[in-house]
Amino acid sequence: MSEGCTHDCGSCSESCGSREQNPADFLEAPHEASTIKKVIGVVSGKGGVGKSLVTSMLAVLLRRKGLNTAILDADITGPSIPKMFGVTEKARGTEDTIFPVYTKNGIQIMSVNLLLPDESDPVVWRGPVIAGTVTQFWKDVIWSDVDVMFVDMPPGTGDVPLTVFQSIPVDGIIVVTSPQELVSMIVGKAVKMANMMNIPIIGLVENMSYLKCPDCGKEIPVFGESRVEETAEKFGLKVLGKVPVDPEIARAADDGKIETLPGEWLEGAAGQVEEL
Repeated sequence: MSEGCTHDCGSCSESCGSREQNPADFLEAPHEASTIKKVIGVVSGKGGVGKSLVTSMLAVLLRRKGLNTAILDADITGPSIPKMFGVTEKARGTEDTIFPVYTKNGIQIMSVNLLLPDESDPVVWRGPVIAGTVTQFWKDVIWSDVDVMFVDMPPGTGDVPLTVFQSIPVDGIIVVTSPQELVSMIVGKAVKMANMMNIPIIGLVENMSYLKCPDCGKEIPVFGESRVEETAEKFGLKVLGKVPVDPEIARAADDGKIETLPGEWLEGAAGQVEEL
């Protein structure tokens, strides 16, 4: 490896040991007391599309089906999972072990907000420290008998998504998007990164897809006509569900009652994960 190595093998013609390493060579083992059967990443190419909402609803739906689910909140600088579940209890642990916090219905969660003195404290850390925290959530937390773990990832294709894909054996990802014209480009970035890391893509979920008229039941595309079908076709993917703009969804998330939502919009996505 040269002294000026940027670790971007795609732009380098050097032949070195790093280039010959497999992505699997970087995988970290979970805590020796953990049991985790499947890991699903929830990603997007941009922020504000509802990854945390989709992550939470999928964990809830599969929990209702009798599976033990867990959420690793990898969005270190913008953690929202504890608030959605109304969890205020702090995580406990020993010198080298952390225990996840359980929601009312038994979903295991770990988030940086469960470790901060005040959940409103900002996380002003550099990229390597943030990435190291995500790895710590995988290695040092005792995840008990988990059938499906969802990893709520930050937007984009930076340090944390790269760390997750290289360090954690992700079995597949779900890409969350919204009905906007630039959706194809945004989805394309997430898809290409997953392909580079040899991670299977389970499919797409469109959030804020439509507003249902309370009087006539008509579906109104408030953010423009959906392009998710043509985007899915372009990349050879499945559309797993469309989540509407609904005040009840926002209220449940804000009030920490995400486990009370029916969540029928994501039954298709939950079914695909269950088949794994």
